[in-house]
Amino acid sequence: MGQGKASKDGDRKVGRRALLIGGTAAAAGSALLARDELARLWWRTPGVEKPRKEGEVDYAGARWVAASEANWRRADRPDDYGIDMVVVHVTQGSFASAVKAFQDPGHRAAAHYIVGQDGHVAQMIRELDVAYHAGNRDYNERSVGIEHEGFVDRPQDFTDEMYEASARLTARICARYDIPVDREHIIGHVEVPGTDHTDPGRHWDWEKYLRLIRRARTGPA
Repeated sequence: MGQGKASKDGDRKVGRRALLIGGTAAAAGSALLARDELARLWWRTPGVEKPRKEGEVDYAGARWVAASEANWRRADRPDDYGIDMVVVHVTQGSFASAVKAFQDPGHRAAAHYIVGQDGHVAQMIRELDVAYHAGNRDYNERSVGIEHEGFVDRPQDFTDEMYEASARLTARICARYDIPVDREHIIGHVEVPGTDHTDPGRHWDWEKYLRLIRRARTGPA
């Protein structure tokens, strides 16, 4: 699991002065603030956000189980932060222990989804929001994190049911945000800069996983 740091993942505040400067620059046709940066400022203004429903999931195959609000940051992705990556994690424990950890405000980390060995999928954080899962602020803001039940040194934990369920989930995420299905955009936690984690480990079958994602991507939603 990723370990979020408050200093790294804490919310940035946009002051009134910054908004006024941005508006003035835009009105004057200045190139100091690009259009996408102005959009980021707008979506990060207090009170401006997309409509939400309690318990709503982004993936139809998932069951909603809310993570502690201390383990993620409210956002309006992809309007304020573009999503171009999926990060694969392994829980180093059971499905239940991962849920418990993500519901613990002292854990300071959580992923958007957990996939069980039986193929069960729980969504704990909306894709709109920034989950503290990668241990790297930039990667947190641009990615969706998926935990998988098991241990990195137990290849038997990575069941066919888990691979297939995770592949269907990742295929829908990639379709939703136009993410290429390749190893540059679907990565392991170990590949995040600055991490001290090794998951998903050497037993994770990347070739199989990408093949299943591509197959799910071309199949029915």
